[in-house]
Amino acid sequence: MAADNAHKAATDDQSVAETQYDTLAIEQSYLAAGQSRRVDDIRYAIKTLASLQDQLSLNRPVDKTKVMMGSLVQLAQDVAKQHWFFIAPAAGGYRCQLAQQAAINKVTLLTPQSPMGSALLHKALDDEISIAVGRNTLTDFITAIQ
Repeated sequence: MAADNAHKAATDDQSVAETQYDTLAIEQSYLAAGQSRRVDDIRYAIKTLASLQDQLSLNRPVDKTKVMMGSLVQLAQDVAKQHWFFIAPAAGGYRCQLAQQAAINKVTLLTPQSPMGSALLHKALDDEISIAVGRNTLTDFITAIQ
């Protein structure tokens, strides 16, 4: 709906540039394109997660010694904050807070394509990970896998 509204605003007669400095139509078209891409990304994430629902089921037996798709992972620096990372095939970067779980407060979804997701995938409990962040390197180790 927002993408449709932005598209209509970009193509509306009222958005026609009156001077060379009037950029309203251009800004509206960029907004419409960005919102359309976001909608496509969300649809892809929903479709991908739905197709892998059985594989990512939280009720399945989990290898708690190795990080794989569908694992909940906690790093040493995040224990006090009760922050966990969920390895998922899509929707990377999504963050949520779980009210029902006492031991798991915050969860961030990571995809294997992300630097942190690729650093964690296939690692084992107590393994050290290193991630380049600009000129710095983040080093931590895996304290828990669920």
